[in-house]
Amino acid sequence: MKMSSPVSRSSHQKAGNGRAGEMRKTRLERRIVGATNRWRFPQDHFCGDLLALSQMCNVLNIDLDEALKNPERLCISKFQKFFAENLTDSSIQSGEADVILECLGYKWELHHPQIFQSETLAKLYLTALIQNAKGPPKDLEKILKAQAPEKIKERSPVKKIIISLKINDPAVTRVAFALALKNLYMNEVEMNVDNVLGVLASAHILQFNCLFKKCVTMMLNRLMPSTIKNFYLAGCKYKEEQLTMACEKWLAMNLVPLVGTQIHLRHIPMHLLHKVLKSPRLFTFSEFHLLKTLLMWVYLQLNCKVQAIPIHETMLAFFSSFPKKCCFLERDAGQTWMPLFLCLRLHGITSGKDLEELRNINFFPESWLIRVTANHYHALESGGNMAHLKDLSTQAMRFGLLFRQEYTTYSERISIYGYFFEIKGIKHDTTSYSFSMQRIRHTDLECPSPICEHSAISLRAERLVKYEIRAQTLVDGRWQEFRTNQITQKFGFIKPGCKSHALKIQTVGIPIYASFAFIFPAS
Repeated sequence: MKMSSPVSRSSHQKAGNGRAGEMRKTRLERRIVGATNRWRFPQDHFCGDLLALSQMCNVLNIDLDEALKNPERLCISKFQKFFAENLTDSSIQSGEADVILECLGYKWELHHPQIFQSETLAKLYLTALIQNAKGPPKDLEKILKAQAPEKIKERSPVKKIIISLKINDPAVTRVAFALALKNLYMNEVEMNVDNVLGVLASAHILQFNCLFKKCVTMMLNRLMPSTIKNFYLAGCKYKEEQLTMACEKWLAMNLVPLVGTQIHLRHIPMHLLHKVLKSPRLFTFSEFHLLKTLLMWVYLQLNCKVQAIPIHETMLAFFSSFPKKCCFLERDAGQTWMPLFLCLRLHGITSGKDLEELRNINFFPESWLIRVTANHYHALESGGNMAHLKDLSTQAMRFGLLFRQEYTTYSERISIYGYFFEIKGIKHDTTSYSFSMQRIRHTDLECPSPICEHSAISLRAERLVKYEIRAQTLVDGRWQEFRTNQITQKFGFIKPGCKSHALKIQTVGIPIYASFAFIFPAS
């Protein structure tokens, strides 16, 4: 037999000493628990009680090696499966409570099958059960035997376990928590907009996934100006992407036509507003309508005591009251909101009256307004060519129609650099619609016409236009989106050259948000 060299023996000895040190360190971390003086490792999972876990596996017929990977999850799922297969509703309702939950200053009496629908309660219960001095095997056997259907009438008494749950979330009220616990016993429990956030928070704390999904579904179907802020923040808090995306899409459609007309506009968080302003789905009647909505949001942030949307002139007078030494956006307060106004397409505001209004309130840096005015001047000088605009998706002039249920036809007329267009929607039958735009003569307008007043008139026979038409509507909680391709076409005065391609759609959704985006390429 070969003998190890002194060097090898020394290195092996050091390694052995290292392992022994590690073992001693591990042993020092163990502590004695229970009436049997068994060892327990202080682990997060299942209290680290290895003997208790082994006994639990024997009772539930679980492989110990599998249980060691994630003890709580495996045992909870086994309990859930057992109670689902062996218990009827009638047997549950007739039995006495097995567990007392102390929470929010109340004592709630619960039953085993319901506890194991909540991962939080199941973990608390199993932890309390293992820490019981008598050990888990007998108690587990009693639970399983006593709850079996054939033993309902002769159930052996099982000691009630007391568990405690501390909740620090202010969203969880006693009423909301009671509704969450009630959902453990009943498939359908009435919730409303006022308490759904509390129930959602309770479901999250209880890790009651079925109820959490019910709450999210209800919130998706109850989006409105009064709920959009809290529902969006809840989606962010619980990382529920489906809810946050739904809130963003809903607000992109309704910021200008609905939310912007109500005091709830004040509560829209800035980061949500910024996302919506950058969204390609954003709907607006015109760029000036969007600007007025954004100005109103700023006004409401600065006037917290205002309880109703003021008239437009009141808002203008407020911004005009600031000293004229610098514009509002360059002030300390205004700089915070600069990113929002950088999302606007100020070149889409072509009315001289509207631009004069912006100069008077001294809100924007003078350089912004000079650049806008200069671009308008060059476009008019070149017959309408928008040389400064290249990308239809991010720079186009945008206009919109909100086609409501009572309409059979609806149209608006717009004027850009002396060219006049009519954007139009037609309802052909209960589910069939079409949207299009066509060039019209200035003589076709009613006189006097607001869009004709102080407006240039182009006599060019043709105008090259690059455009896209979109339509969006909500059906069963999902947004349907329709669009044309980006089309470049010459518009004249004579049919069919005066009319665009029509966007034809089939939908049961109403209202329909139709958007028209276009630029005038050089021609």
